[in-house]
Amino acid sequence: MKRNVKFLLPLLALTLIACTSDSEDDLTEMEEPGGPVTYNSNIRAIIGSNCLNCHSDPTRNGAPFSLTNFQQVSARAENGSLSRAINKQAGEAGAMPPGGRLPQTTIDLIDQWIDEGFLEQ
Repeated sequence: MKRNVKFLLPLLALTLIACTSDSEDDLTEMEEPGGPVTYNSNIRAIIGSNCLNCHSDPTRNGAPFSLTNFQQVSARAENGSLSRAINKQAGEAGAMPPGGRLPQTTIDLIDQWIDEGFLEQ
């Protein structure tokens, strides 16, 4: 039995080391969208996939505000809190989403939307 454990432990260690949450998407350049970045075309799906688990209406898990529509999201974009939260490193106080940092290409797209004036359509 001890001999089996000696072989299983290194195999288990290699398996755990090989399983990471790193993504090559973080290392590649963002492909420019065909036109301006808009809430309806680009941002709404990102918010829906990454934020609405907590920032729904009503909010859950202690989220202090909803992000369920353009007005709510653009208000957070305008005051700078959206960009600050998504640009923090994972584990840093106030970093969003709490489950782990978004891919850099996604962050860049949101920042581009903000820089372009957070267009709705």
